[in-house]
Amino acid sequence: MTASQYRHRLSEAARIIQITDTHLFADPSESFDGINTQESLMQVIELMKSSHWPADFVLATGDLAHDPEPATYRRLQSIFESLDVPVYCIPGNHDDPEVMRECLPSEQIRMASTVLTDRWQVILLNTKVPEMPGGTLSEQELATLDECLRHHPDHHALVCLHHPPVSIDSPWMDAMSLTNRDRFFSVLDRHRQVRCVLWGHIHQEFDSRRNRVRLLSTPSTCVQFTPGATRHERDEKKPGYRWLVLNPDGSFETGVNRLPARRVSPIFLL
Repeated sequence: MTASQYRHRLSEAARIIQITDTHLFADPSESFDGINTQESLMQVIELMKSSHWPADFVLATGDLAHDPEPATYRRLQSIFESLDVPVYCIPGNHDDPEVMRECLPSEQIRMASTVLTDRWQVILLNTKVPEMPGGTLSEQELATLDECLRHHPDHHALVCLHHPPVSIDSPWMDAMSLTNRDRFFSVLDRHRQVRCVLWGHIHQEFDSRRNRVRLLSTPSTCVQFTPGATRHERDEKKPGYRWLVLNPDGSFETGVNRLPARRVSPIFLL
């Protein structure tokens, strides 16, 4: 096990929460497009805990900070540690990976390449390009992806990144997607154990398939963007998160839950 790999001994289904695009500010009173991002994050966490808890771990898939200052990440660290489960983080285009690595990780909060359960591998990729809204997978990240999949061919795979690797039919968002998506999929196509690709960035739900692989994105914990829009347009849908249950046989269940609280699947309830 490398320094960037973690293992969870879970012989049964793995229960995971994805949160994304929290866009916290150094000043907790600041808002993004009229929404106080810290307040909305805390409301989403409250909904998570009342509806799909406990979880085995949480995936935080980028744009964790809107202004990537040390104070932002230290406050985010405190919020994540209150969950009392491991939280695995990747950067988005608004994040500063170096400041993240300096201020965010703790015994519970980690910036990892891969997380292993008994039957699944969750691979976390960095698509951040300095000073650019779009994303790219570096040669090193592509090699890491291929290596992780080659080393664990008997583990079903969930691949996480920040930027979408496919068009979502929204021109302004598609201009900020993954630039080398063909290289990305050429790696995935060599490994039949990949079951799902999961991302953030687009502040909206997306659900599609490519061959045998499910393609999913998740709403932001703050502002939502209108699907199919040609330019930046706020959607009035509520903030939310995604829950996933990864079954040992490679199947999985998933759904999105949004504020305000509504009737949700009791899968995580005891």
